Amino acid sequence: MLVIEVLEGELLEEIEAAAKDAGLAGAAIVSLIGAVDDFAISSMPLNDATRDQPLNYAMPAEITGTGEIVGGQPHLHVVMAVQGNKALAGHLRRAEIRTHSVRVYLLPVP
Repeated sequence: MLVIEVLEGELLEEIEAAAKDAGLAGAAIVSLIGAVDDFAISSMPLNDATRDQPLNYAMPAEITGTGEIVGGQPHLHVVMAVQGNKALAGHLRRAEIRTHSVRVYLLPVP
């Protein structure tokens, strides 16, 4: 198992760079945990599963999720806990880390 700790930067870019440095083109992202300063997630609209609706959130959030790295590219589905004990979930498009950190747990796949 490879553990990546992202202390600052954009989470998807940092995962991609760390996987490349480790020589991983593919991996299961079995868990991630931490907090981000702002983020963007997307989900499908109710009547059209072929479209994607990205939304930007300029607020801090705690993050947990799973996903994969395929062809060197990370793909994450996440749950974001925001103020008021609310959860936002979807496909992670962007997550900026400045104040806290995120740990990512990877299992390499052939």
